[in-house]
Amino acid sequence: MSNSSNSVKLKYLKLGFQYFVNHILKIILIPIMASITLQIFRTGYTDIITTISHSLDHLNLFQLLTFTFLIIFFSTLYFMSKPRSVYLVDYACYKPSVELQVPFSTFMEHSKINLKDNPKAVEFQMRIIERAGLGEQTSLPPAIHLIPPNPTMEASRLEAELVIFSAMDSLFQKTGLRPKDIDILIVNCSLFSPTPSLSAMIVNKYKLRSNIRSFNLSGMGCSAGLISIDLARDLLQTHPNSNAVVISTEIITPNYYQGKERAMLLPNCLFRMGSAAIFLSNKRRDGARAKYRLVHVVRTHLGGDDKAYRCVYEEEDPQGKVGISLSKDLMAIAAGALKSNITTLGPLVLPASEQLLFLFSLIGRKIFNLKWKPYIPDFKQAFEHFCIHAGGRAVIDELQKNLQLSAEHVEASRMTLHRFGNTSSSSLWYELSYIEAKGRMKKGDRVWQIAFGSGFKCNSAVWKCNRTVKTTTDGAWNDCIERYPVHIPEIAKL
Repeated sequence: MSNSSNSVKLKYLKLGFQYFVNHILKIILIPIMASITLQIFRTGYTDIITTISHSLDHLNLFQLLTFTFLIIFFSTLYFMSKPRSVYLVDYACYKPSVELQVPFSTFMEHSKINLKDNPKAVEFQMRIIERAGLGEQTSLPPAIHLIPPNPTMEASRLEAELVIFSAMDSLFQKTGLRPKDIDILIVNCSLFSPTPSLSAMIVNKYKLRSNIRSFNLSGMGCSAGLISIDLARDLLQTHPNSNAVVISTEIITPNYYQGKERAMLLPNCLFRMGSAAIFLSNKRRDGARAKYRLVHVVRTHLGGDDKAYRCVYEEEDPQGKVGISLSKDLMAIAAGALKSNITTLGPLVLPASEQLLFLFSLIGRKIFNLKWKPYIPDFKQAFEHFCIHAGGRAVIDELQKNLQLSAEHVEASRMTLHRFGNTSSSSLWYELSYIEAKGRMKKGDRVWQIAFGSGFKCNSAVWKCNRTVKTTTDGAWNDCIERYPVHIPEIAKL
């Protein structure tokens, strides 16, 4: 009972400390302003006005003009050097059709046929599927539904056209954006990089302008979506009065592993179809209708470490079949990348109280050698919503534990993994769409998007909600949002 009582006391002590530190300016300024106001009432307005007029009498015309010019000059300089605001006007996510869905029974039946000479590989995939956190409605492209799969270049292009054009069409319909209004186009797709590029495919489909600034990012993993956002932000700082469209996707068809190595079979169980189209703008008039404003992007790259570099690695197996190998060290490397990323992000977003507590903990452990546990900053003080890359159940579990998040904070990530699977770089946008579909996004809310990718990279983006987002009847979640959240068992016995 005494431990419980002490815990409650410590909780309220911490809350009191947080309130005091976070509002210290108000606490100091209120008495000062009150005393100044009281002094004004005691002295009288006429004396103050007389003093001011006497002071102005001593200034000649030249001094007044110089003073006015300096004010205008420095004000202009400030507004010209101030970074342009980057707005997220709206976005759209691809919603696969019902015939592309892969229930567990279908997936395992195909695995038994395709791996008939290797029952252990089939058993391994079954164990992964039972524990992965995916549901029965995730989707794979048409070529993978065939027995055996037919991952041709034509089939890969058809998948790319399906997921990208569907998302683009939805974005045009939602925002009223016209193809000719796009100034900047950025496409990220890690494992499918044809010639002409996917960005050229979009330019050709929608007959975009000949002077469009187009970019195609490949090989950058599941975190490439936020790299694209960072690139778009930099370009929008350079080019005023511009619109940018970012496409985040992964093409499954050419990358479906058909060998028997366990480390390479794992992505087959997790990765599914998905795509998102995001409309960004630096135009002031778009600020009123935009859903979000970009606040920060923080990128961390651990590629200098050999283990981190090879933990997600495309290579051939002993039989010469190409696949993506996932290392056993992946979760430990991801944890290290996250720690490095939040070390940079923390000072930008955490309130003063959390930064002081972290500093006190660091000083106590490093200088005075006190045996304190490292203080984990409470990021719930900085954000209302968390969009954690739905890379797999283990990824979400690890971040929930490390960041001390509640089940509701990681709900969007778990439900996205259940409904759509790991859609790579686009998963963050399915998660944001889930929060909106639930009617939880209010004006002023802050969103933290966290993504991990090969290399090894951890990237963060911070958004602030511009307006309360109303639930809509369209979108990727429109036909199933009322069923969510659902209970996801530790093991879904097949």
